[in-house]
Amino acid sequence: MTEIKRVGISTGGGDAPGLNAVIRSVTLASRNRGWDVVGIRDGFNGLMFPDEYIDGGLIELTRESVRGISHLGGTILGSTNRGNPTAYPMQQDDGTWLEVDRTPELLGRFADAGIDALVTVGGDGSLTIGNQLHQHGLHVIGVPKTIDNDLDKTTATFGFDTAVSFASECIDRLFTTATSHGRIIVVEVMGRYAGWIALHAGMAAGAHCILIPEIPYDLAPIAATIRQREERGAKFSIVVVAEGAVPAGGAVSTVGKAVGQAEQLGGVGSRVATELQELTSKESRSVVLGHLLRGGSPTATDRLLGLRFGAAAVRALVEGHDGVMVALDPPTVTYVPLAEAVYRMKSVPPDCDTILTARDLGINFGDRMPDTL
Repeated sequence: MTEIKRVGISTGGGDAPGLNAVIRSVTLASRNRGWDVVGIRDGFNGLMFPDEYIDGGLIELTRESVRGISHLGGTILGSTNRGNPTAYPMQQDDGTWLEVDRTPELLGRFADAGIDALVTVGGDGSLTIGNQLHQHGLHVIGVPKTIDNDLDKTTATFGFDTAVSFASECIDRLFTTATSHGRIIVVEVMGRYAGWIALHAGMAAGAHCILIPEIPYDLAPIAATIRQREERGAKFSIVVVAEGAVPAGGAVSTVGKAVGQAEQLGGVGSRVATELQELTSKESRSVVLGHLLRGGSPTATDRLLGLRFGAAAVRALVEGHDGVMVALDPPTVTYVPLAEAVYRMKSVPPDCDTILTARDLGINFGDRMPDTL
């Protein structure tokens, strides 16, 4: 294995609270071992398109440059979910688009920059790219990042706790206006094809119905729950919907797909609110929390997890690991092959304790009629 003298860090995909904690941790842990550290701008764009950046697309990371950044949201390196270098979209003369593998070019840029090892921080997309770079000979360590908590082989990802905490606070606030007006309020949250944020935030905030991708829904049971609450004197209801929730026999709601990007989910909250108003004759409103869940200062839990993951990534390099992702396996952080980490999405098990608890509390998931009065 090549002796490590210079480590590169990239942050790709959607941003998440806790990224800066990882950057700080990797930088300090590396420099404490005598290694230089460089940050790559906007995923891998800083290497692929250096002329587009005033600083050449790379940032030398020092103790001074990462001082006091752990509490900041976002990433000081920037991020992107466009332009996968292993399947880069290029427009042809006839206007059509063709995906081109630019991996050899990117590997050459790593070599030119003198980067001996890469710590890539991202979700399934970024880690899949990292795994391909590893397969072509680059020394790669992955760090799991996503507010959606849908990466396999790790108990948790940083950013998730902050997203759930903020979503819970928003739902708390919506309780007051829903109560005042006797309305149904449908709250749509992020999560893509996994229902972790909707389930945890909905449970924590006391939602009455929760719709998640793992349990296809029918709105008849939801409407029945709302009518049952009305009979008990509760004139309002809160319904939390994951953006990837799917009606039984239907399809996920999308708002389009740009070239070089994954499909954009959205619209299910508005649709559910409209249909519930028709079914119950109660005034309904929908609220989309969207990118609010990505922003802001990370919770203490996410800061600590980011610091632990960053330090563990550097330890992995010291110990000679390659092509692995650091993963939380309480009470320790372990290493799992990147290929296994991105093999499948981590979904909410329909029989998990949190779902069972929700059902015991009378929360309806749209798959069965509520208990009678």
